[in-house]
Amino acid sequence: MKTRLLLIAGLMAACAMPAAAGTLETVRSRGEMVCGVSPGVAGFSVPDEAGRWGGFDVDICRAVAAAVFGDAGKVRYTPLSPKDRFVSLQSGEIDVLSRQATWTLSRDTQMGLRYVGIGYYDGQGFMVRKSLNIKSAKELNGASVCVPTGTTTELNIADYFRANGMKFEGVAFEAGDQVAKAFESGRCDVFSNDVSALSAYRLKLVNPTEYVILPELISKEPLGPVVRQGDETWTSIVRWSLYAMLVAEELGVTSANVEEQKKTGSPEVQRLLGVTGNLGESMGLKPDWALQIVKQVGNYGEVYERNVGAGSKLGIERGLNKLWTQGGLQYAPPVR
Repeated sequence: MKTRLLLIAGLMAACAMPAAAGTLETVRSRGEMVCGVSPGVAGFSVPDEAGRWGGFDVDICRAVAAAVFGDAGKVRYTPLSPKDRFVSLQSGEIDVLSRQATWTLSRDTQMGLRYVGIGYYDGQGFMVRKSLNIKSAKELNGASVCVPTGTTTELNIADYFRANGMKFEGVAFEAGDQVAKAFESGRCDVFSNDVSALSAYRLKLVNPTEYVILPELISKEPLGPVVRQGDETWTSIVRWSLYAMLVAEELGVTSANVEEQKKTGSPEVQRLLGVTGNLGESMGLKPDWALQIVKQVGNYGEVYERNVGAGSKLGIERGLNKLWTQGGLQYAPPVR
């Protein structure tokens, strides 16, 4: 009986205690969101000469800020190495991690983190010098391979070479720029990373045209924003900020026509832009949260093309990142 009374008293006391502030409240009281990004990867997250960050991963954070504040500029960016990226999120140093970080079972279940969606479908590949006249990864037996440490890249290489009866010598470095410099200086024969990262690092080499990315993809690398577990409202905000850009592209809503679509769009467009209903209310957002994302950042297609697409310096075809209606894998749940 005494034990039961103590238990009841404990529960009553817990209920009487004020709830800890969620991430949304913390972000709003701070007046800005803190976003963890890669430290200077062209097309994904890189500062310009004035220190303004831009790129695909940066735009995901800008979309969240637009939803939360109505102002995509209210973001502070923290560049993080592969070693520090998850620790910084776990400790609360950042609110969102939006960098090249592959979604895996262990990361999603054992680290107190939650992936909210797949913003970019990628795969690991290999880059070599054209002068080697190598046409396939199957020709890399005995090669030395430069990789970033603390990533899935190392494990994927080991699996691939073992499965194909080949040997390799791994040369690991903490930061991607160190890997690229080592590769360029001849410390290894091959540079392995996600193909998107290889495309970005190739631009930094003195003579980019002297290098080629081999055709094989040896892994699945689903990349997307990450938050801490246990805050469902914040998880939903980050997830639907990404999905809003995808839905906008599906519906033909762009940064150029969003105001007109607000007046004349279909019922689904009207719901997305907050004209009818208030689907943002359950997340603590204003009715026009998605409108602000599209207006200030763009739909998914605009973000892709501007940063990494065929018309950008990276020139990466949409491929798997096309909408599902165009033969790709990008697919968002309905807004209703």
